[in-house]
Amino acid sequence: MAGPLDGVRVVELAGIGPGPFAGMLLADMGADVLRIDRTGAVGDDQQPLDADVLSRGRRSVAVDLKHPDGREVVLRLVERADALVEGFRPGVTERLGVGPDDCLARNLRLVYGRMTGWGQDGPLAGAAGRDVNYIALSGTLAMVGRAGEPPVPPLTLVGDFGGGGMLLAFGIVCALLEAQRSGQGQVVDAAMVDGAALLATMFHGMRATGAWTDERGTNLLDGGAGHYEVYETADGRHISLGALDPKSYALLAGLTGLDPLPDLDDRTAWPATKARIAALAKTKTRDEWCELLEGTDACFAPVLDPGEAPHHPHNEQRGTFVEIGGVVQPAPAPRFSRTRPEVPSPPPRAGRDTDAALADWGFAADEVAGLRAAGAIR
Repeated sequence: MAGPLDGVRVVELAGIGPGPFAGMLLADMGADVLRIDRTGAVGDDQQPLDADVLSRGRRSVAVDLKHPDGREVVLRLVERADALVEGFRPGVTERLGVGPDDCLARNLRLVYGRMTGWGQDGPLAGAAGRDVNYIALSGTLAMVGRAGEPPVPPLTLVGDFGGGGMLLAFGIVCALLEAQRSGQGQVVDAAMVDGAALLATMFHGMRATGAWTDERGTNLLDGGAGHYEVYETADGRHISLGALDPKSYALLAGLTGLDPLPDLDDRTAWPATKARIAALAKTKTRDEWCELLEGTDACFAPVLDPGEAPHHPHNEQRGTFVEIGGVVQPAPAPRFSRTRPEVPSPPPRAGRDTDAALADWGFAADEVAGLRAAGAIR
């Protein structure tokens, strides 16, 4: 099976973090994503190849974007592409001669996807930053953490990946659908600060109604409520509880012997309830709690570490993880009933596919030889 994006061609200007993640998502769904690596990256073996899982599922050509002929290679690829992905600071691709105006002049239907932290405009657009800075400015980081403690960076899931790469991939697919109707491409400006804010939409709504306060760790979904929390077990491991509704709450109370528990919405009782559950959690091991609660409607799951998760029976049956090139990693998602994507290929070395990929994209053999002799490609 080829995946729902079979036939879509994407040029990806190699970068780090959210840009490659967007490229991976598109490639996972069957798009032909051609990564443009730096010529200087050819032969760089500092990082184990197969560990670069964000680069899976596509081919690589090595192009010197500062070489006039290298710039022309990219523009010729753009002529046959449906979309382009880039993650440089604003203005960089324009200076290289492969900015939106340059590319859309070659292909009016092109979707030009841009990934930045601050966005293409605004007072901070030209400033350096990292995931933690973008989610901080969005107001989202302030919501994450324990009561009385500083905010806790949630890995780089909220900025780089959820609010960044995934948002860019979504924007590109939206623009591709629109281009089918209008015959015109456009620029997609995906900024991590925007995406991080967007991911917190529900909490802004709760805050507006008084259901959420700015005091971290005291709310329903941030560890303030004992029935939605993580607890340590007798063997030093952890379990998660998510009994947010009356049915699951009552079942949890009955199965664990905590019955009766205070009313779900009685915030004044939350600290005492949490203390009771914490004490009870330490009376059994994690596996013993699994035997009692897993698979029930009490809304329970063990907290698995990344090495354990692929081997849980549920994840095994669904194929949530796959092994590619000897590296166990998350499988493409979501699932499709008819156009099921193939298992991605391992990440390529920089420039590995230069000859074959350029041939597939319309370059003659003598052109490729000339570009290599000129130093425009490797």
